[in-house]
Amino acid sequence: MSATTEQQPAPQTAQPAAPGSGARPRVLSGIQPTSESFHLGNYVGAVRQWVDLQREYQPFFFIADQHAITVEWDPKVLRERTLRGAAQLLAAGVDPKRSAIFVQSHVPAHAQLAWVLNGLTGFGEARRMTQFKDKSAKGGEGAASVGLFAYPVLMAADILLYRPHFVPVGEDQRQHLELTRDLAQRFNSRFKKTFRLPEPYILKETAKLYDLQDPTRKMSKSSSSPGGIIEMLEDPKRTAKKIRSAVTDSGAEIRFDLEEKPGVSNLLTIASALTGQSVAHFEEAYAGRMYGDLKKEVAEIVVDFVTPFRDRTLEYLDDQAYLMEVLADGADTAGAVAEATLRDVYQQVGFVAPLRRSAAGA
Repeated sequence: MSATTEQQPAPQTAQPAAPGSGARPRVLSGIQPTSESFHLGNYVGAVRQWVDLQREYQPFFFIADQHAITVEWDPKVLRERTLRGAAQLLAAGVDPKRSAIFVQSHVPAHAQLAWVLNGLTGFGEARRMTQFKDKSAKGGEGAASVGLFAYPVLMAADILLYRPHFVPVGEDQRQHLELTRDLAQRFNSRFKKTFRLPEPYILKETAKLYDLQDPTRKMSKSSSSPGGIIEMLEDPKRTAKKIRSAVTDSGAEIRFDLEEKPGVSNLLTIASALTGQSVAHFEEAYAGRMYGDLKKEVAEIVVDFVTPFRDRTLEYLDDQAYLMEVLADGADTAGAVAEATLRDVYQQVGFVAPLRRSAAGA
């Protein structure tokens, strides 16, 4: 989610709390509001699994708007995308009665803890972060913002504030979680044991979806072409057209082979991910048939899947009073936990506690 550690946390699948053990283990994850819509790849790979986490864990899910301003941004667009992100979480099935859904900037403790952790993070340690190198490569390191450089420290604060047992991570976030654990250990050693060392929750092996126009590359909001990415909120007719125009492969046989037939394999994977049927099922169903038949059916499967998601999201966006209530409730829940952690941190680092005046004596 750092520099190398002496011992990396081992991948594991989180286990539910034992009966009678009290509160459910906490998990925490966030998503940046950097696009108009979730795309099918990050929905299948992450967001859909967040819904499952609600059954056995105490989840905190947030829209990471503070991370979104580490690169150039438009204020109006950021506000809109933040609300769209929250609406999509609800549409996906994240239940505000079981999960705290909130906006990062609504809980000031995120930025406050990040400043303390900045004081414990080495410059070279931060500079080695892979994603900073990747994101600053285009304009050069000199043009990158200090926020982009320090955002892994904010990410560590995001996590440590809630003292979670587990953090759902993909391989690209592994380094950030290592930094988070390093900083937690450093703080606990220098001061008093304050932070839990979060473990990685390795999301279930899921279908990896690829760009429709370049099926050798992962479907990604940052690198896919407009015609190569399936946006969950775009017009379903446009989605169907994209799939019918997807790049396929030489030959005519419909079989799963990532090396020889990446385009066909990607379509088979999408169909399997959205229906629950195995890839082998679709290989058998399309034996002797044409690529056009496969594209047509995959387009229908995707449209049938994304249309109700899109409709639910738009309904939530039309009822912004309800949406803001959900976010306010989530911020209250998250804020209570975060503030308790921040008080402990401030006491340990030597900050003078403010005088708490009563309203009557003010």
